[in-house]
Order: sequence, then C-alpha cells, then structure tokens
Amino acid sequence: MCFMRTRCSMDEYYPVVAMIINRKGSDVNELSVYALAANDGGIQHLSSFSEPGPLALDISEIPQLDGFALLFRAGDILFVDLREPKDICCTIRISITGSLIGGQISVEDSCRGLDVDDDVAACALLELRDSGNNIMMDDNYMAIDGVDNAGSMKSRIICSWSWEPDAVRGRPRLIFCLDDGEFHTLEFNWDIEGVKVLPERVHRGLPCRPLLWMNRGMIAGFVEMGDGMILQLEHGRLVHKSAVQNVGPILDLAIADYHGEKQDQMFSCCGMCPEGSLRVIRNGINVEKLLRTEPIYQGVTGLWTLRMKRTDTYHSFVILAFVEETRVLSVGLSFNDISDAVGFQPDVCTLACGLIADGLLVQIHSKGVKLCLPTTYAHPEGAPLTSPVSVVWYPDVTISVGAVGQNMVAVATSNPCCLYILRVRSLSSFQYELYETQHVQLQYEVSCISIPEEDSKLRTVSSAVGGGDVRKRKGNNLAAKVDVRMFAVIGTHKPSVEVVSLEPEEAFRLLSIGSMSVNNAFGAPISGCIPENVRFVASERFYILAGLRNGMLLRFESDTSKDHYFPGSFYKDSFTPCVNTPLQLIAIRHIGITPVGLVALRDSANADIIVLSDRSWLLHASRHSLAYSSISFLPASHVTPVSSVDCPSGLLFVAENCLHLVEMVHGKRLNAQKFSIGGTPRKVLYHSDSRTLLVMRTGLTGASCSSDIVQIDPNNGILLSRFKCEPGETARCIQIAKIGSEQVLIVGTSKSNDHPMMPNGEAESIKGRLIVLSLDTLGSPRESSSFIPTSNLSSSSHTGSFPEIVGYATEELSSNSMCSSPDDVCYNQIQLEQMTGHLRSLTHVTFAGAVLAVYPYLDRYVLAAAGNTLCVFGFVNENPHRMKKYAVSRTRFTITCLKTYASRIAVGDCRDGLLFYSYNESLRKLELIYADPAQRLVGDVALLNCETAVVSDRCGSISVLSCPRLEVSESPEKNLAVHCSFFMGEIAMSIQKAAFRYRLPIDNETDPVLESAYNCVVASTMLGSVFVLIPLTSEEHYLLQDVQERLSVHQLTAPLLGNDHAEFRRRGIPSGVPSILDGDMLVQFLELTSEQQQTVLDAAPSGKGPPRSISIFQVMRTLERVHYALN
Repeated sequence: MCFMRTRCSMDEYYPVVAMIINRKGSDVNELSVYALAANDGGIQHLSSFSEPGPLALDISEIPQLDGFALLFRAGDILFVDLREPKDICCTIRISITGSLIGGQISVEDSCRGLDVDDDVAACALLELRDSGNNIMMDDNYMAIDGVDNAGSMKSRIICSWSWEPDAVRGRPRLIFCLDDGEFHTLEFNWDIEGVKVLPERVHRGLPCRPLLWMNRGMIAGFVEMGDGMILQLEHGRLVHKSAVQNVGPILDLAIADYHGEKQDQMFSCCGMCPEGSLRVIRNGINVEKLLRTEPIYQGVTGLWTLRMKRTDTYHSFVILAFVEETRVLSVGLSFNDISDAVGFQPDVCTLACGLIADGLLVQIHSKGVKLCLPTTYAHPEGAPLTSPVSVVWYPDVTISVGAVGQNMVAVATSNPCCLYILRVRSLSSFQYELYETQHVQLQYEVSCISIPEEDSKLRTVSSAVGGGDVRKRKGNNLAAKVDVRMFAVIGTHKPSVEVVSLEPEEAFRLLSIGSMSVNNAFGAPISGCIPENVRFVASERFYILAGLRNGMLLRFESDTSKDHYFPGSFYKDSFTPCVNTPLQLIAIRHIGITPVGLVALRDSANADIIVLSDRSWLLHASRHSLAYSSISFLPASHVTPVSSVDCPSGLLFVAENCLHLVEMVHGKRLNAQKFSIGGTPRKVLYHSDSRTLLVMRTGLTGASCSSDIVQIDPNNGILLSRFKCEPGETARCIQIAKIGSEQVLIVGTSKSNDHPMMPNGEAESIKGRLIVLSLDTLGSPRESSSFIPTSNLSSSSHTGSFPEIVGYATEELSSNSMCSSPDDVCYNQIQLEQMTGHLRSLTHVTFAGAVLAVYPYLDRYVLAAAGNTLCVFGFVNENPHRMKKYAVSRTRFTITCLKTYASRIAVGDCRDGLLFYSYNESLRKLELIYADPAQRLVGDVALLNCETAVVSDRCGSISVLSCPRLEVSESPEKNLAVHCSFFMGEIAMSIQKAAFRYRLPIDNETDPVLESAYNCVVASTMLGSVFVLIPLTSEEHYLLQDVQERLSVHQLTAPLLGNDHAEFRRRGIPSGVPSILDGDMLVQFLELTSEQQQTVLDAAPSGKGPPRSISIFQVMRTLERVHYALN
C-alpha cells in the first residue's frame, strides 16, 4: 500500500491510502482506496478497482505526478489514475514479458485490470527466492535442506524498484529489477498531450531486492543470498563500482586448529546457487599484505616515516633504529639505503626523529640532537651538494627521550631530570643553527614526550567543536585557532601524565596533570605504571592517551567550560585564572603484558591510532571511552604509516625480523575472503593433515552430476581433487573418520533431488547411499601457493565446468577480496599432472532412505542416519573396504543431525527434538538414554560432555540441555532438563564446539585452566551471523546478569526503539529457565567512560529493590577476559 496525493480536499479526506487486497478464497485481486474522513475521524472505503488480469504485487505513487500510481503486476505494470479516488482508471499498460536477452519492454495505451494466475499467486504470496533457487517453493520448514533445482515462472516479476531522488522537474524516473536479473528504467514525461513513458534496459546481473537509488546516479542493490553491489548510471548503462558484503546464509562452519590450538580463522559455506561461495573468516580488521622483506632486521628499536615537506602527499624516508645503528631507507615498493645522503649519524641508536621545518630533518640520539639537510640524491628537493648539511647540539648529560615538532625540539635527560626546548634558525644559505630556548629541571624523570602537530591540532580543535560554534564563542574562527598555547604531553616516572606549555616568550608552565594510582587496584608494581607512550587526541572533546609499560592503556580527560574546547590554562589570552587543571582518568584497559605503543594513522590530532602490545589493535579516536578492534596480523614490535604513489595508505610493520608493507581494509563488517565456488556449498571440513578443505556442493549445472565433494586449498581457492556423485544423486553430509591407520571421508547421499522428508517430518521413500572415500592420497598445498598472482578476469566468466574425470579434476575458483575490485580474480594455474591426490571410493552401502547425517564413533565405528533409522557400522579387521552393519534403531521422525562425545550419541530429529543414545558393544544394541522434554525442530547440536548438549532449533533459539545420571527404575521419557536458553532471532544451521582460553595476559599463568574454557560453542546462522557462547562460573554469571539488567534499561545502552530486551531474549523459553547472557548488550559496558559505568551500576532495575553493590573492577576484569580472547 502507499499514500496518495489526490484532488480530494484536505477538509474532506486526508490522508488517502491505496492498497492491494487479496481476499482469502477469492479469485480476484483488487485495488482499494481508503481515506481518513475529516468530519468524524473514521476510516472510509472510497472505491475498489478489479478486472481480470495478472496478480498485482505492489503499488507506488509517482513522485511529482500527484494522483498517479504504478501498479506492479506479474508480467506488466499499470499506470493508474487516482486523482479522483472514487473513480479509478488505468490509462497505460507496460508489458515486461519480452525476451529475456536484449528485449525491450513495451508500452500500450489502456488496459483491463486485474485477476489471478494461480501459479504466480502462490509463488508471490510465499515470497519466493530467486528463480535459480527453489528453496521455498512450498510452505515447508525444512525447505532450506532441499536441493537447488532450477525453477521457472510463467511471468516475469518486478522484485525491487526505486525512484530517482533528484529527478528533473516533471520527469520522474524509476529503476526496477526483474526476477531474472534485468534492470530497466522508466522515465515519465508530462506534457499537454498527457503522460509519456520512455523505457530503457540498462543492465543485466543478479536479481536484487531491494534497490536504493541514491544521489549522483549511485544505486545500491542487495542480493538475497550473495554479495550486493553499488552501481552507477552512466550514459544509459549501469556500471559496477563495488560490492556489498553478504555472507548469509551460512550453511556450515569449520574452525581451523580445533584441538586446543589458536582459533585464528573459520571456513564457512555461504550463499546459494548461483552465488554460493566459500569464505575464510578471520578475526579483526583485514590487511592486504603487499610486501615482505627477508628476515634481516633483527633488534629494531624504532621505526618512523618522514616527509621532505609538510605539504607533501607522500613520505620520502623510512628511519630504522637499532641498538647501535640507524639506517635511512627510501619509500617505495623497494627499500633502498640512502643513509649517507640524508646525514643521520649511522653509528648511534636513534631515540626520535622528525621534520622540524620544510627540508630539515632532526635526529635525536643519546649524545645529542642533529639537524640535517639531505642532498638531491636522497630527495629531488634536497640540497645540490655532494654531502648533506648537518648541525649538532650537544648537552652536558645523556639524553633519554625526545620529540620533534614544528620549529621545535624537546629532549629530556635522566640525571639530572631536565627538559630542554630547542629551536632552529637560518644563518645563511644552507647554514642553520640549533639553539636552546628553554631549560627547566623537573622533579621526576621524563619517560616519553609527544608534541601535537601544530596545524593538525588547531584544525581539528576548531572542527571538533564545529565552525559555527567557535564563531559564536570566540567571535571568529581565526581567534579560536591562534589563542591556544603551544604545548607538549609528557609522561613521568611519578607516574603521571602532564601537559606543559612550549610558548617561546613564556616561562615553563604546567598546564594540566593526571596522576596514576592504579598499582594497588590492579596488582602491578609502580614501575609498571610508568607511561611508555602518550598522545594528544582532538575529538568531540580533547583527551590524552597513555600507554603504560605494564600493557595498560589509559584515557585522561579534563573538565572544560561551555565556551572553550580546552581548560582556561591552555589559552594565552584568557580571563580564566591560569592554574593547572587536573586530568581525570576516564577509562582503563588491559591491552597486553608488553609496553604499549601509540602510532597515529595520519599526521592529525583526530586520526585513529594503532596500539601495539602483545598484538596490534586499532583504536577509534572519535569514540567515547576506549573502543578498539584487533588487526588481523602478526604480533609486531613497531609500526608506522607509510604513503607512496604505489601504496597511498600503507602501514609498515616490523614482525618476525622482517618489514611488512600492508594496507588496512576499512569499511568491512566482517573480515572474510571470498572464493566463488559454483553451486551451493552445503558442508565444509578442515583436514588438518593436508591443511586443506573438503567441501560438499549441490546444485551444480554440469551435465554429468549435480553434486560433488571437492578438496580446496584455503590459501588461494585452488581445487586439488574431486569426487562426483552419480547422475541424479545428491550429497547430504560428510565427516572425516579414522579406520585403523587410514583416514577416510564418510559421505551420505540421496538418490533423488526431491526433499528427503515430508512437511509433517516423516521421511520420504527415497533411496540413499553411505560412501567411504580414501583420504590417504590427499595432496597438501604447494609451497608456492601462498603467492597469488592476480589478473583482470571476470569472475562471471570464470565458471568453466570440470573435465569429465571421475575422482579428480582441475578447476580454478575465483577469489574476490572485498578490498579490491570485484572483477579481480585470484588465479593460479595447476595442471592435471600436478595433482597430488584424488578422492577414491573404497566401498558403499545402499539405504531405503536418504542419508542425512553421519558421524564417527569411538574411533572404530561409523554412525549413519537414513530417514528415521540410526545405524552403527564397523569395519572388519579395520579394513575400510569391508563395512558391516552392527546395530539399528528407529525414531518417530526423520533424523537431521548426529554428534558424539566419548560413548554418548546425540541424535536430533525434526519433531521429537534431542535424543541421547548409547551403544552396547557386547549386545550390539543401541539404547535410548535421555529424551528431549519438548518437541523441537532441531537445527544442529554439539555435545560438551556425555551429559550436556547445546542444541539449536528452527524457531531461532539455542538451548543447553543436561541431565544427571538416571536411576535404574527411572523412565527414559522426557528426562532432559533445559539448563539455559537464548533467543537469537536467527536459525543456527551449524554448531561447533571450540576452545577459547579466555585469560588476560596479566593473569597468573600458573592458575589451572578451567575445563569450561574448552566448552565454548560457535554457531552460524541463516542470516550470516556468527554467535560465540562462552561458559562462565556461577559467580561471573550472577555478576554479569545484574550488569545486563542495568544496561538494558539505561538510556545510553537500552534498545534504540525502547523494546523490552529481556522479553525478546526470553521469547519461547519456558518459565523458570535461566537465560543465556547477551554479550552484545554487555560489551557496551566497555565503551562507557568510568563515570558512565558507575552511573549504570548505581541504577536499580525497576521493581527489584535497592541495587546491590557492584565493583567496576570486577565487571571490567570479567568482560575484558572475554573481549581479549575473542579479539
């Protein structure tokens, strides 16, 4: 329905709405108009319009043409005149049933109205997917488990549309997408002869729903089961600009390094035919690795990049400091040593360096400060001399730290504790002098110095408070810029963070100070609380970051008046008394156990900051409190931004004694690399011995088979080997098992493309097979496979079929990283004779039902579920060629999943929920041990131990079921108890048990690791989400439950629309069952300031009496453990 502007007087009817009505049991679809009567405020029916014709699906008012609307129907579009809502008429019919390739839509004058095509009506009312996928062709809750047969519709349907936002007056334009992927535009031109419609075909691609026409001709299209796209309308054609990441649905998930090792990546089966893909999901912000040097950079103590002039776009020099050496390299994809041409002293360890003025570089080392003017060999704008110009300033004592700013140098000594301020002046051509302007003795030794960029600081200060606000407060924007004192931020051994004035005409002045007294609360010695790095940040309000030597990160802020961005002491001409203002400690975070380094991404006071400790983090400077994300890269000791022609936004890391040139990929919701795989990837397994993936695919378009199992190299998406199912056979499940000393792959199939079960949950009479494939001949990825050359091949054209070779074949899978153009394809050519192995069938067994689940059992058996039958198979003399059936049991409904833990067997079916079985080897009998207390449409299950399972259902919930051991006389019916539940609102299709050792680096390594640390669960959903469930102790749960209740009602963290958080997360959960805590709600606590955190904890949930006292330290410690482990 849509609102309409009509000729009705607002005093009579307003507003007016037109809606399409499909009455139950009626063969006629009608357009009805309703309005709100002005006299009595009641809704009145004005008229209806119905005539025989196709099914109407949607209606839209035409912008700028008041009273006219478009009625979108199956196969055509009607131009409807509703200016007189009591007398509706249709004047133009636009047919869209032309040729699928190249045919233009046609426009006809006048038409008759509406009726119903039964087939199209059924499809539309069920909200069908794209015509290439029939996964919801019937109203069946198990439809996602179906196959990918190509469906066809009698009429072409408009699946999405959007109006041009800034169309020419009197000429509105519409873009719409058909269900076959054709994009068309309609232009409506109003003149004295009436309305003229100008259709045009502009693109053919994937069907999008919805479309959004944005400004400047940009159009966003979203694909239901694949990546969306950003298009631009240029010269009557849509041009692809970039992709919009969409990993949903995730049909299966595999976790690498499962057995107690580092959980660094996941492999997921995403999307459906024709947009099925394999995604490698990694934690943190993705980086593109551009260059890695040889491991020749041992003992690096400092890393910087410098420009020749402040206005230069790109950096010119890379400075590397070692214990007793300094090197200067040129910037580019190759690093050349130009130390002699720059003038830095090579036989010392550089403590700091920088650009003091255009063309003048400064090196600070323990013995002095050196000013250098490089030659033209080092830079085209250098001095035209044979050797660089240099001037040295020597203090009487050893320099410990220093910093370089615009036209100034600050250095500090340790014995005595002094601070020196140096400046530079020109004496003559190529002659300069470094001279001391200030010298002050301090009470405590300086541990670090940071001088904000002068122009960056002032620019961001004015923009942070808004140009208009500055003018109102200060009279003009210029006054606000020049009024701020020059200052530096220093860290001391007190320990403290101090802001000191560097004004040349003033005596040394302390502007602000922030003391640290965190050693008692966090159990760290006072020496560990000394700042290692400090930085001034100008955001919505200014703050100071301090990275400590014990791995902690602190944020300090200062109270300011409404008329000033800084405290009064920061202004030269201020009526506020010039007394130093205390800095308040706002937030504390544990980053690691090594000293924390702070490196800005740009020469700007509001730039995001890379935080270095045990690992690399990206701190978001504009966020409140301390908000940071992990960077998906090796642990690094140093980093610096580097900008060159070839890499304008690069980062240079020092890790593993190498220099790594990388580029961060921003704007991605998920760090995932994509390999277009063809068909629908249903299952994926990680084979640890060969370090490759085994993927089960369905919906293939080849003539020889529609389903197969392939081995893929996860580094580059190259296919290594393949097993093809028989014609008409579909693979349903795969699992790796070990029989004796040989590894095998167990495959379950169905001999039909039809659904394996009826809508009521009973099994269809479809035959299936249990196939055993050998894995001993699997080849490992070649050493060279880590290098991925690229070529500009279109991914759409790179979908050739396999050669007809049973067992293995060569194929290239297109790879598309979201940071590059979607047309860039990773391409590695592998010849057939280079294949190191193939998937070879050893034996198979035929069943009367489709084999939907298989799983290894006790390292010597294989479980298989065919329909409602559960079978136990063994191998005679551990021979994988000789498979024998040992036991059979039956359930009431179709079995959908199997998992095992030790001797326990968990069976999930599509109605009776979760069932626990045990196998008696002596009697060769399957025994039912536990049963689900309620009916449950099981999605997947994971066993944590013999008594506890995590199960998902097709209603969007996930639950933990457990039960104590049974008494001998106790009945096995309904004896499982729901331990806790959580309503996700999404259907989890895959649940995997994982291990996360969620312990902070500062925790005592001698503490025993709880068994619960290895009982974590990872679940992937139909909407593309990944949920991680981590067990907590009862004390931790009780603590965080109180925090969650407070967060869910606090104005800063409550749901945006004011919904009841507890009611939503408990939806469908029986009364009395505890709810699993919501990590998304709790993690907001980490993003609050200390004051806001205390406000949240002091608030009492309504109706629960006075709040119990909760320590911020306890909450932060618990949440940071989880946050650190998952990031």
